[in-house]
Amino acid sequence: MDKLKLGIPKGSLQESTIELFRKAGIRIFPSDRSYFPGTDDDELELMMVRSQEMAKYVEDGTFDAGLTGKDWILETRAKVKEVCELMYAKSGFRPVRWVLAVPEASPIKSLKDLNGKRIATEAVNLVKDYLKKNKIKAEVEFSWGATEAKAGTLVDAIVELTETGSSLRANKLRIVAELMSSSTRFIANEKSLKNPWKKNKIENIAILLKGALAAEGMVGLKMNLEEKNLSKIMAVIPALKKPTISRLTVPGWMAIEVILEEKKVKKIIPDLKRQGAEGIIEYPLNKLIY
Repeated sequence: MDKLKLGIPKGSLQESTIELFRKAGIRIFPSDRSYFPGTDDDELELMMVRSQEMAKYVEDGTFDAGLTGKDWILETRAKVKEVCELMYAKSGFRPVRWVLAVPEASPIKSLKDLNGKRIATEAVNLVKDYLKKNKIKAEVEFSWGATEAKAGTLVDAIVELTETGSSLRANKLRIVAELMSSSTRFIANEKSLKNPWKKNKIENIAILLKGALAAEGMVGLKMNLEEKNLSKIMAVIPALKKPTISRLTVPGWMAIEVILEEKKVKKIIPDLKRQGAEGIIEYPLNKLIY
């Protein structure tokens, strides 16, 4: 049987990635003692590696495809094919940011104040590229971890990844500049995409993953109503949503089905009931394919 070697990010993206695949219809079964999780898809061979390493392993063909951040593709200079963008992170559905930060009491107020200073970061190439672009000469050193604790003690500034900024605030750090925003990318090996079976499998996974993300925060809504109440019901449903309408076996009655944002449904269900809707059913969505 043909197999697609797929890299799954280990670390901060691990749980959200496994959940995304579950909604896409692919179950992944991780183990604390193994880097080779099981899956209910017999056509996949999985391995977990850090996002920082993923792009290079996809580039050299160790993996046919994998998931990592746009930032790590740029940092590692990897030549891979970006199949699609997937807007999710550790704790939300928004991009993460690489920011340059200093202690709150630091005299550094702008980029020009960094000339001759020392900066610690895990993304050395990204920072060097940014400084070169802005004509700033500073020393950039690799940080193995606990980067936020080094600001003001071991180095003058840090460049760190942040999603909400809460960790920076907790460490009393102030953002001086934002280097870039980054989102998760589904990437593939260029040679693997020349294999018809692998290309098709990769594209299928991309469709399912994008569908799972599109369904996030959305629900389906079904209801029955008398035809005479249709105009009143349509006035309640958001104008941009075009429901599916079908006739029931009972003369003069019909059913409506529509996809809506979950946060809006709780506001309109009482109004739908008042306008004559009956048998209202709200149901969750795993995938929404446009």
